[in-house]
Amino acid sequence: MSSQHDSPQAGLSYRDAGVDIDAGDALVDAIKPLAARTLRDGVLAGIGGFGALFELPRRYREPVLVSGTDGVGTKLRLAFEWQRHDTVGIDLVAMSVNDVLVQGAEPLFFLDYFACGKLQVGVAASVVGGIARGCEIAGCALIGGETAEMPGMYPDGEYDLAGFCVGAAEKSRLVSGASTRPGDVVLGLASSGVHSNGYSLVRKVIERARPRLPRQLDGMDFRDAVMMPTRIYCKPVLELLRDTEVRAMAHITGGGLLENIPRVLPDGLQCVLQRGSWHRPEVFDWLQREGGIDEHEMLRTFNCGIGYVLVLAPEHADAAQRALQAAGESCVRIGHVAARGDGDAAVVLR
Repeated sequence: MSSQHDSPQAGLSYRDAGVDIDAGDALVDAIKPLAARTLRDGVLAGIGGFGALFELPRRYREPVLVSGTDGVGTKLRLAFEWQRHDTVGIDLVAMSVNDVLVQGAEPLFFLDYFACGKLQVGVAASVVGGIARGCEIAGCALIGGETAEMPGMYPDGEYDLAGFCVGAAEKSRLVSGASTRPGDVVLGLASSGVHSNGYSLVRKVIERARPRLPRQLDGMDFRDAVMMPTRIYCKPVLELLRDTEVRAMAHITGGGLLENIPRVLPDGLQCVLQRGSWHRPEVFDWLQREGGIDEHEMLRTFNCGIGYVLVLAPEHADAAQRALQAAGESCVRIGHVAARGDGDAAVVLR
């Protein structure tokens, strides 16, 4: 009796397993000119090597490295649904560089991590193009990154982003908030919209409001208003810090005004914000109305129109406000620092 054997199967390739090396190579080729636009003094070796090399600027006498990392969060769900991939990279950069800026640090370089189930070169290049644009705005170099194609980990058409920034500050000029005093002035820099926090709630409101979504908010298409990228404050604030003593700064991210300002206040102090002192973009009014969200929840979830806060001595406040306005920022006095009594909130609105 003759025996039967299965015919030999064809050998497998990485592509058969769902990973397209050629697509990855094509993406790297697309990224290189984007990264080249972000080059700055200090870059010794960037995209393509096993490790990126950066030399600290020699102007620093006692340099302190300041690092930050973040993602874009569930704002990506709307990017997938609405096919808006060109600005979430700006969000990614902004979330880290604005955090590093809070301590007075100049963002030096940035690395990104892009993960997906199946690599779509056009989509990935659009995302990285936004990352490069964010780095240009911040003045830091896109010095490296990682593209991970992981079949079975993400649904088709979806991806995740993470970013990492390293900055530097002169040790003697670090901004810590420790010198803040009662009577100090609080300046607020306008946000460009919702930025990149609170999007689980944003998406819930959109879901509730459908199909009654407005055509426009804040003078622009509804989707444009919702997806406006996070404003990057680095260049004007760093210019201000060269000549002006700023006692404290806060990036208004997750937790809103109520939870981010206390992070830079010394014990025994509170921030008193003046109601109506700043413009609140229409997108926040729409979210509050459609979601039935109370004011306290708005203020601890969203930036509500203020993306960055600076605390200065009264004698420096007017000049700082003028300088920031001249640099193109919408900058207004939004409050002051006061002594905090037992049981008082760290941030109050009056």
